[in-house]
Amino acid sequence: MLYRFDDLVLDTARRELRRGEALVAVEPQVFDLLALLVRARDRVVGRDEMLAAVWQGRIVSEATLSSRVNAARTAIGDSGAAQRLIRTLPRKGFRFVGAVAEVAQPPPEAADAPAAGRGPPALAVLPFANLGGDPAQDYFAEGMAEEILVALSRVGGLTVIARNSSFAYRDGAADLRRTGQELGVGYLLDGSVRRDGQRLRIAGRLVDAGSGAQLWADRFEGDAGEVFALQDRVAAHVVAAIEPALQAAEIGRARPGRLDAYDLLLRARALEAAFTAEGMAAALDCLGQALALEPDNAQAMAAAAYCHAQRHVQGWAPEDAAGRAEAVRLARAAAGCAPDDAQVLWMAAFALWNMAPEAGERARALFARSLLLNPNSAMALTLAGWIETMCGNGEAGRGMVARALRLNPRDPRGWLMTGTMAIAAVIEGDHAGAVAWAERALAQNPRFAAALRVLAVALVKAGQPERAARAVQDLLRIEPGLTVSGFFARIPVPLEAMARTYAEALRAAGLPE
Repeated sequence: MLYRFDDLVLDTARRELRRGEALVAVEPQVFDLLALLVRARDRVVGRDEMLAAVWQGRIVSEATLSSRVNAARTAIGDSGAAQRLIRTLPRKGFRFVGAVAEVAQPPPEAADAPAAGRGPPALAVLPFANLGGDPAQDYFAEGMAEEILVALSRVGGLTVIARNSSFAYRDGAADLRRTGQELGVGYLLDGSVRRDGQRLRIAGRLVDAGSGAQLWADRFEGDAGEVFALQDRVAAHVVAAIEPALQAAEIGRARPGRLDAYDLLLRARALEAAFTAEGMAAALDCLGQALALEPDNAQAMAAAAYCHAQRHVQGWAPEDAAGRAEAVRLARAAAGCAPDDAQVLWMAAFALWNMAPEAGERARALFARSLLLNPNSAMALTLAGWIETMCGNGEAGRGMVARALRLNPRDPRGWLMTGTMAIAAVIEGDHAGAVAWAERALAQNPRFAAALRVLAVALVKAGQPERAARAVQDLLRIEPGLTVSGFFARIPVPLEAMARTYAEALRAAGLPE
């Protein structure tokens, strides 16, 4: 559908906003928010409806919501002061008040393509520009792009165009949309290198080739005398940050009306990211449909096993042997189908660890292989670090999670990282540190049961029983039937000292026996 207002056209089929012939760059979430407001222009759209439509029910801050509304206004030439097109109704929501003409339009060819043509995202790394004017730095700029290309090629579920094709654009890509079409990719990564004395500054950005919207950008600095170490460091950071950015962008591209396996996988990922009991169950339903269409889809099998394990850890699923067996079957099958897909391996490893305690060493081996394939995966580092910590290898586990935090400090799943650091701190007897780490995790995700459990334990040990009791009450709201014995029957705790600490402290905080 085309929506015309002012001198703009909002094309929901192509996900484009145009002013005349010019494309207006709009981030995926901002586009979704604008489309929602335009479609619902005859009424007020409340906060809950926005969260459901744009963030798939995930909790976001008021600041985030306001920033997206402001970005939508800026894109269409409006402002918070003028409110000429998007009006704020205090304590009610927002309404699009501009005059809109609807024009029906057939979907673009891409939307009419057969389901089999839909697949994992494709990305091209373009040569980095040497902005310093020194031809001697050309080798570094090209080497920087090549290091990133090699590192990205290790990311599971991502197709990276070969160097010979993407590096043909050495003179720069004036039209990113055309470049994307010529290379047959949905995303482009480009950047620049600038030298100032002995300092090098590298900038990089990820762009949606279809809309021209910038999805991620960052810059890095280092000593010109250590070029290889600098290239390695930048490549590692770029890979860690781009993996979740690409997943979020792909989720935004999912087509609700299509039921092919890939779109069902994207829909499941969005539901799983919401981290609710209902969302996890719905994600499993989508993944079941995807596997009915493609029984050997390793990504869908691994994602289903991972969802089963997260429901198990959270206490959101009934305890039954059949559920455990299905999760284990899916994890083993996924790892067997895709032994070189790093993402599949860490998801399968997490499922095996939690659902089949007897397969603990197999799970750790899968984590190790995942990190061998992609050493810059923040999620693999975090979950592997969690397991190593639980096994008593605190220094190694903490080091993995600390590396994940350094690689991508703004990762949307940072609550897993900080929650794991809290567990490591409790094991080491640093109860004040554990409280601080757990509170950081819960500030980002208040439904993370592992962080609530470790917070209650740390508060008891720190001599704050009243706060510990409140943490247990929060925990019981997530899992009303939780007991001390039920927890140990469900969650593997290999360290005897840790098990004793948890049992004593959780009882003291008021968790039923």
